[in-house]
Amino acid sequence: MKFIFTFSLLLFTHIVFAQNGTLSGIVSDVKGKPVELASVTLKNTKIGVSTKSDGSFTLSVPAGDYTVLVSSIGYEVYQQPVLVKDNETVTLSISLNEAAETLQQVEITGRKETTYKNDATFVATKSSTLIKDIPQSVSYVTKEILQDQGVFRVNEAVKNISGVSQFTFYNDLTIRGHRVSGNDNYGSLVNGMRSFASFWKQGLTPHLERIEVLKGPASALYGNTSPGGSINRVTKKPLAEKRQSLNFQMGSFDTFRATADFTGPMNEDKTLLYRLNLGYEDAQSFRDLQFDKNVIVAPSFTFLPTENTRVNFDLVYQQSKGRLDRGQAVLGDGDIYSSSISKSLSRVNDYLKESSYLVTVSLNHRFSKAVSFNMAYMKAGFEEDLLEHRSANTYGKDSAGVNIPNLVEMQVFIRNRKWHNDNLTSYFNIDFRTGPLEHKVVAGYDYAQEVLAAGGSQLVARGYRNASNTGAINSYDPKKKSNYLLDAKGNPVPNVAHMDLTADNPYYLADMSKYFYSRTDYAPTLYSSQGVYIQDQIRFRRFQLLLGLRQDYFTDILDYKLSSEKTIKQSALIPRVGLVYTVNDHINAYATYVEGYQPQLATTIATPNAGGPFDPLISNLKEAGLKTEWFGKRFLANLSVYRLEVNGALYNAGDTSNPDLLSQIGQEVSKGVEIDLLGQIAQNWSLSVSYAYNDATFTKSANPEEVGRQKPNAPKHQGNIWTKYVIANGPLAGLGVGFGANFVTERLGSIVAAGAEPFILPGYELINGALYYQVAKFRIQVNANNLANKTHWVGGYDRIRLFPGSPRSFLLGVGYTF
Repeated sequence: MKFIFTFSLLLFTHIVFAQNGTLSGIVSDVKGKPVELASVTLKNTKIGVSTKSDGSFTLSVPAGDYTVLVSSIGYEVYQQPVLVKDNETVTLSISLNEAAETLQQVEITGRKETTYKNDATFVATKSSTLIKDIPQSVSYVTKEILQDQGVFRVNEAVKNISGVSQFTFYNDLTIRGHRVSGNDNYGSLVNGMRSFASFWKQGLTPHLERIEVLKGPASALYGNTSPGGSINRVTKKPLAEKRQSLNFQMGSFDTFRATADFTGPMNEDKTLLYRLNLGYEDAQSFRDLQFDKNVIVAPSFTFLPTENTRVNFDLVYQQSKGRLDRGQAVLGDGDIYSSSISKSLSRVNDYLKESSYLVTVSLNHRFSKAVSFNMAYMKAGFEEDLLEHRSANTYGKDSAGVNIPNLVEMQVFIRNRKWHNDNLTSYFNIDFRTGPLEHKVVAGYDYAQEVLAAGGSQLVARGYRNASNTGAINSYDPKKKSNYLLDAKGNPVPNVAHMDLTADNPYYLADMSKYFYSRTDYAPTLYSSQGVYIQDQIRFRRFQLLLGLRQDYFTDILDYKLSSEKTIKQSALIPRVGLVYTVNDHINAYATYVEGYQPQLATTIATPNAGGPFDPLISNLKEAGLKTEWFGKRFLANLSVYRLEVNGALYNAGDTSNPDLLSQIGQEVSKGVEIDLLGQIAQNWSLSVSYAYNDATFTKSANPEEVGRQKPNAPKHQGNIWTKYVIANGPLAGLGVGFGANFVTERLGSIVAAGAEPFILPGYELINGALYYQVAKFRIQVNANNLANKTHWVGGYDRIRLFPGSPRSFLLGVGYTF
């Protein structure tokens, strides 16, 4: 008993009187600016902390010898041995060197920052480069802006980016006046790799770290790309520190959403990291019969076997159910307010079911400080199962063939298709010097292919019934009235009943067996491209010169693996040159010239009735601007001026007998100015401002009336402001307010039949707001959009296909981090 008492006393004395030492310091960059959220750890221990906004840190540690490791994205890793004694405070002053090239080239490492500003990207150079050092405009939206604005879709986010606007309801945008759509394999990137997505459903954001837009053609790096720009979706990656959060949203139009984000190490030495993002949505719409049910599952794993090797595995699976909304139709007299913005053309029978997956394996290996190798392979699949009632892009006809203003001619599509995509990219990053010149060389090879799988087919019911009521004729010809079945008024009987825009409730359950169908079989196709490229970023004192050259080969195989298989091949040599000059610590000036090449082949066009063959799309961009940083590099202010020339774009031909027919326009020129302001003015005050002036017109065309006309859905002026302020101290600490507004000037609808005037979409201004309250790990926010309840249209083709924006709506969000 005495022994037990003596032992317990000694143990208690040791616990009470044993003292730790203290390790503290300030982490800053070479210019003395504090580095926030830098990771400070003691090597081979679990002891660590992140720096505060002033760069400071404090650790209580047992006495001993340690090696301090300090790391932060955009800086070289700092190491320093240190001896900590009992009751002693060791103070360090640590200066980090900028080293963008140490970032992982295939976005393997997760982004630790939690602000509106992002410093570096690889999408513009395929080497991790500070955005201020890139001789081309790159805009982005971080996940922090998405959260603060309550955004769940990419289309809602792009209002923050200068020069980007919606074209339709769909996954369908305009960049500098040029259309970029989801199912086109030239406009959408995921982590810098070409991807295939739904055209009908907008891209979702719960699994995204940020959305980037590289303005202008990026063909010198990626081959077949859109001339207006490329949208890169950067997915969230694992972090070496534990972070977990749950968020729930509910609001107008019976909206409910739930998201989860879990990340951290899976073992003690942090060589295996994970991240899991989950998303769920069940929402109705202000549009009749429309709804969305979405599920996202996005796990990601990073394996770090050595300090020089990193492997990442990503999976993004999405499933969507809803109806395809073809837009609002107005009465044939052209009054845009003559029908309700809530009225759709759907029937209760309709459905749209989509599923997709993206699987990516990425490797980064550093052979030395100067040489690294990057490789990534992406496998993607997409399936579409559709039944829809939609307009035939015209009004119903009377016996004389004249439009009946209140009746929309209808058609029915029943379609099922599957695509499979493979994408491989591999390249070396090599840093070296030749005398006074510093070189960052990228040399690589890319391969991408897209296959429309066998078995795709479509049933179409359209037109008017023949005289014997045994079939249908696609369009009505009053000169051949005897060929048609006529009603009591002498009007032709439609195959699919017209939609009456004046009816109170036209959404009946249609009898699908009463229609006459024609069948279209989609022959399997294969489109592939491969390219070799080299790029050198040369630094000499205040100058940085970028030179790039790519040789691309395109192969288009029609009737793939069938006896009628036909192969078409093209090739292109694509240059790029850019120059950056560092004026001072705050300002970089740049200028660039890039060319673009985009094949317009049968396999890349969604419908077999589009016509063709078509010549490739050729483009070139001349751009200059300023990129600046202020307030301790927390805030950027960028200006760009550009001229973009595009030759050979495709537009709807306006042929009522074949609504899918395309025509090739001669030349288009976009000239404009863009301004972006983004970041923190103060620690608790964030600001995002964008403005774009874009004069996008047709300069050459076979139809003289089109010359000088504004391009479809390309506003001349658009802008956005969003600001958020959070009270830091006092009884109201944690309370924040957000305010925003965005505007778009009038736009023209799509090209119609020769000689006809396109539809004019009015401009609009919207006001949005938000309230936040953060206490400990709990956050609640309320977002209010379109506070003035402004009736507006985000895009449109013509009087039968208009895309109204949402009226006033509210969203309550609740989040918890643990």
